[in-house]
Amino acid sequence: MLEKVRKLLAKAEDPAASPQEAETYTLKAAQLIADHGIDAALLAADDPGSDRVADRVVDLEAPYAHDKAQLLSAVAHRLRCRAVLRTRRDLDGRASHSVHLFGHTSDLDRADLLFTSLLLQSTTRLARTPVPRGEHKAAFRRSWLAGFRMSISARLERAEQEAEARAASRDATSGHSTGLVLADRSAAVDETLQQAYPHLRNARPRELSGSGMRDGYAAGVNADLGGTRLRGAPRALAHD
Repeated sequence: MLEKVRKLLAKAEDPAASPQEAETYTLKAAQLIADHGIDAALLAADDPGSDRVADRVVDLEAPYAHDKAQLLSAVAHRLRCRAVLRTRRDLDGRASHSVHLFGHTSDLDRADLLFTSLLLQSTTRLARTPVPRGEHKAAFRRSWLAGFRMSISARLERAEQEAEARAASRDATSGHSTGLVLADRSAAVDETLQQAYPHLRNARPRELSGSGMRDGYAAGVNADLGGTRLRGAPRALAHD
């Protein structure tokens, strides 16, 4: 299943792909990713030790490391993971960003695959988007990335909800309640996160001044959603 997703993502990442073609690949990949996540959860319910809660740390590199961290967190959140944004400063005051992810292994893998592709897609599309005359380049690009992230988050939410609804319609024959299985998995992830970070605080909301949000949102509509490895929403971002 993930190999099929990778192939769809590769087609969407192709610079020669039109926005319409990328949208077609995106819809199919998003459906496959969501269905794969549900299938993995139900299979693990029959074999509890097969898909344990795990964690991994992802370091984000400049430029726009903080914006990349927010994209990763949004993807992770929609794929039933949790994310903690960690910011460190060196002796010269320079900040470095990383995201500590928590989730079942299958969900972390889904999020990782998708984020890697979206990072490439957003970088390519952003490089092709002209900055309006007189506007600060960094401010425009940060707002563009925010729009891209919000669009991706909304699309993933819809795909996951539709996959859950399809699975729930089969509950009578599967012997499981999809809703209860997913709730139990989320509770296990939350418990692991709480044990690792018992004193989290909410991240301070960011203020963006650039005008690129609309263009970024439109780019997110056409982006291919084909992978999954992580989970964590912007609202859930926290500093340790």
